[in-house]
Amino acid sequence: MAGYLTTHILDTARGVPAKGIRISLYRVSGNSHRKIAETVTNDDGRTDAPILPEGDFKTGTYELIFHCGDYLRETGQAGDDPLFLDEIPIRFGMADAEAHYHVPLLLSPFGYSTYRGS
Repeated sequence: MAGYLTTHILDTARGVPAKGIRISLYRVSGNSHRKIAETVTNDDGRTDAPILPEGDFKTGTYELIFHCGDYLRETGQAGDDPLFLDEIPIRFGMADAEAHYHVPLLLSPFGYSTYRGS
């Protein structure tokens, strides 16, 4: 089995999945960032398919950018401009060519966390 990458976003302040957030995936090499995928979360806060599917998976360094500002505004959590959290970058490495990597975002207006899930 080839590796692949999934993600999801949970709004921990409201206790619900975060729907409609755009997510960009970049491959990082030195100072170079190359966008390789973009998607939007569904009603369950997940993507409809892996953001990096088996056929496109390669080991290396990646960065997910969670574009959360519009969601925080739409849900009345944004506060004043500029937002404390607007775009949230998470850089991580994937070393196992046959693994499922899952990198979720737990979001609130003034903090976030992530982990390697399953």
